Amino acid sequence: MARYLVQIIIVGAQVVGRAFARAVRQEMAASKAAAEARGQAGRQSAAATNITGMSLQEAQQILNVTKLHTKDIQKNYEHLFKVNDKSVGGSFYLQSKVVRAKERLDEELKIEEMDRARKEQTKQPET
Repeated sequence: MARYLVQIIIVGAQVVGRAFARAVRQEMAASKAAAEARGQAGRQSAAATNITGMSLQEAQQILNVTKLHTKDIQKNYEHLFKVNDKSVGGSFYLQSKVVRAKERLDEELKIEEMDRARKEQTKQPET
């Protein structure tokens, strides 16, 4: 009886081990595919995050924008910059965060534009 129990445990561990190994391989392949899909734009965005010290999500939260639209970014930037002006009782620290957030979003817009232009160049004209 104990012998069968040990065999069942060993077979079960082998099955679980194989399933785990397969899941890890699939996850690694999916991660690699996602990284390749992000491509150059993803690497440039990560570099911009390192340079500015602010993530894209943080910049969007500061300027209260969900989509990267130039008009919305500029409108919110101007409002928050004026509200946080030291002469009207605002905070220089918050004002500087607003400036850095706008710089980060402007950098992201440039990256997206370059990526779009590169994709357009790689398209072959149909004849």
